[in-house]
Amino acid sequence: MTRFLDVRLDSVGGDLATTVAISQGTNIGNYQSYNPTQLQSDVRGRNILIGTHGFKVTRQDGIACLSNWEGLLQLAPSSIFLGLLWPGDSIWAHGLDYPLEPRVADDAGRLIGPFIDANFAGAASVSFASHSLGARVILQTVLNMSLPVRRVMLMAGAIDDNCLITEFQDAAAKIQTISVLASTKDDVLSELFPLGNFVGGIIAAGHPWWHAALGHRGPASPKPGNLQAPFQIPDGWDYGHHNYLQVDAPPSPWIATPADVPAANAPAPCAGADGWQEAWSAAFCSTRFR
Repeated sequence: MTRFLDVRLDSVGGDLATTVAISQGTNIGNYQSYNPTQLQSDVRGRNILIGTHGFKVTRQDGIACLSNWEGLLQLAPSSIFLGLLWPGDSIWAHGLDYPLEPRVADDAGRLIGPFIDANFAGAASVSFASHSLGARVILQTVLNMSLPVRRVMLMAGAIDDNCLITEFQDAAAKIQTISVLASTKDDVLSELFPLGNFVGGIIAAGHPWWHAALGHRGPASPKPGNLQAPFQIPDGWDYGHHNYLQVDAPPSPWIATPADVPAANAPAPCAGADGWQEAWSAAFCSTRFR
């Protein structure tokens, strides 16, 4: 059973909750409340990895993709994975957190940060992994935490590529090591960025607010000193936005760790067998989490 932090009010759409609920499950059918005291006991002395999804993800889909991804992670017994569910399917006009839209992702981070401080002080360390717009949730969470953060892995970040040196510079400075995964074959990010800034009234390329997505070509320069390279997934892999956390049966053979971003001409793992993409993202994050 995957343990979850849940800040949703409704299973589909709906507003952000005012408190963090603790639950467990592997699908919506067996999703149930989990004892907060037991969770504190579970994380005591262990290295926590909190993983979250992106936009347009219901509670049911969030449980499915994160519980499946936990099964693909290769973590040491001294580590523990927690999924984080937030209402990323609430009110997106274009599917991304553009300047004209409500900042549900930011508000989720402001709620979760103090919760982690209050409940996970006994853990050995706290780290995060995110997909898509979940990058904003995680960076805002870090910004609102007092506890140190060991690792952050931002996959397909649906957020401006300069966020680590501008809006979330203070959050980035609090993280020991930052990893990014980016793909030029990301159909969602290549089409929708910088459209969001255009919608917000930024109409000329070269304007300081005209930015690509972090998850498309990686972070803008100057890159933070705590960024661990490489980060650009080979074009030949045709790695799309939804591949990172898709739900398939595990591929064969298993993708062993350590796994990192290879050379640009490297072939796809597992000869491209079904399920290799999320298995590889899990192996990559397991490696960078160490």
